[in-house]
Amino acid sequence: MNLVYQPALISELPAIIKIERSGFSPAEAATKAAMRQRIQSYPETFLTAHNQDHQLVGYVVGPASTDRYINDDLFADAQPNDPNAPYQTILSLAVHPDYQHRGVAGGLLEELGMIPKQQHRKAISLTCLRTLVSFYEQHGYQNEGPSASTHAGETWYNMVRPL
Repeated sequence: MNLVYQPALISELPAIIKIERSGFSPAEAATKAAMRQRIQSYPETFLTAHNQDHQLVGYVVGPASTDRYINDDLFADAQPNDPNAPYQTILSLAVHPDYQHRGVAGGLLEELGMIPKQQHRKAISLTCLRTLVSFYEQHGYQNEGPSASTHAGETWYNMVRPL
C-alpha cells in the first residue's frame, strides 16, 4: 500500500480522534483537547498516514523525553520537544480499523523512527499492553519489563528500540 506521511494538521483532529477511539478503550484514549495540544506542541513528531485517496488511515505521536521510559505525566501535559532529550517516545499509534494488518502501523513506526535518528537521540520508547509486545518486538523494540505507568489502570510494558 502506498502511503503518504506528513505532520498532523489541526484540521485532521476529528479523524484523529475517531481513529484514537477505535483503537483504545475510553479510559486509555486521549481527549480531543490532549490531541490538539500534542499537534500544537510537537508537530514534528506527530505523523499521519494517508492512502492514495488522501484519507487519514493512521497516526503516531509522541514527544522527546529525558527519561528512558514513558511516565504518566507525558499523557497529561504536552510540551515542545527538547532538542537535547536523548529519547523519543510514542504515546499513541493507531490505525483505522479498515486498514489494520496492512502494514500501516509498521510504516508509521519506520517513518517516525527516522526523525530521532536525525536528531541524534539514543532510542525510541513506548509502553504497550501484553497483547502488543510481539508486534513491537517484530519492529525492533525490546521488552524491558513492566512499566511503572498506571495509565487507565492497565498493566503496561516498556518497549525500547535503540537507534
